[in-house]
Amino acid sequence: MVRPSFVPHGPNSPVTLLGDEQGLTQLTGTPAVAWQTPWGELANVQLVRFSRGLALFATANGVRYCWRTTNKDDYDDIASVLAQHGGRVVRRRRRAGIYAVVLVVLLASVAGGIGSLFAKGSANAAVIANTKAVNLSARDLPSGWSATSGAVLSDLFASPGKVITSTTVTTQPAQNSTWAKVTTIFQNCLGVSDHRDRMYGMAGQEPDYQVSSPVFGSSQNGGGEVASATQYYRTTTMVKKDTAEMRDTDFGACFVQTNAALLESAFSNTTSGVLKGTNWQPLTFTKGFSRGGVEAISVPGVTGSLYLVMVQITAGHYEVTLGALLASWPKEKLFVANLVNTLLSRMTSTSSAAV
Repeated sequence: MVRPSFVPHGPNSPVTLLGDEQGLTQLTGTPAVAWQTPWGELANVQLVRFSRGLALFATANGVRYCWRTTNKDDYDDIASVLAQHGGRVVRRRRRAGIYAVVLVVLLASVAGGIGSLFAKGSANAAVIANTKAVNLSARDLPSGWSATSGAVLSDLFASPGKVITSTTVTTQPAQNSTWAKVTTIFQNCLGVSDHRDRMYGMAGQEPDYQVSSPVFGSSQNGGGEVASATQYYRTTTMVKKDTAEMRDTDFGACFVQTNAALLESAFSNTTSGVLKGTNWQPLTFTKGFSRGGVEAISVPGVTGSLYLVMVQITAGHYEVTLGALLASWPKEKLFVANLVNTLLSRMTSTSSAAV
């Protein structure tokens, strides 16, 4: 149980803590919601050993938190990690000192204690490596395709290879911001409320890690671009709940329409409001889920329409977004479907055990 909760009226339990070289991550609730705080944003970090357990104290954003467990098995590992990041280790022998702390949090970790995951920095590194390995690479593409800069899809995909983690900072988009507008486009298209929407709304959960591939380009068949972004979620339940929303028959059309609106905004700082995507179901042979959509869009400096193809793919702990911008459609259906199958095969074969 956590008091106070990390967000107003947020979940109080159960709680799991993870520590690695980057910072401290708290997973709270069922299904778990993650908040990651870099070590540099934590102040007055203390590990206290009592006769009946351990307590970890830290101040974040001016709030003093305490995590407590009766499991002392990982004391040495926790102490070692904290020492590397400026924490202080304290031994207290007077039990009365326990009750002097106002914010006492009972740690209800499925892993068995606050320290059980502190020694798993190498395991986290393996998960990040696997997440990167799922993405498209040059070997997945025909000759003539190569990583390119200044691509249109760069407005939809993060910098290649950059590991994005969940954050402690949650902000509501401004009412007239681009993100607020495209969120409304998606939710109105799918017929889902912001409260229940897991893609852009309040029901969404952040992945542990997200990594994008480079954008690959080619001049073949009139020209094209492709890219992917892979997200790793700590539990398969989180992925299954996201997939349930994606199973809506209009998800593919709404998803590509939303991304087309983002591109439109990048081109002209506005959205036309007349975009209309079409559903497309890739033909796959590998176990897993996929749902796609296609939208004809205009790109400044390009004569005629290009076709934006967006596919959402899920399996196990992974969710992958595949994007393609093509001059020829539907001639390129098989090409994109083959990429979907390639990604699915990696998602189901890459080690994805939760850490």
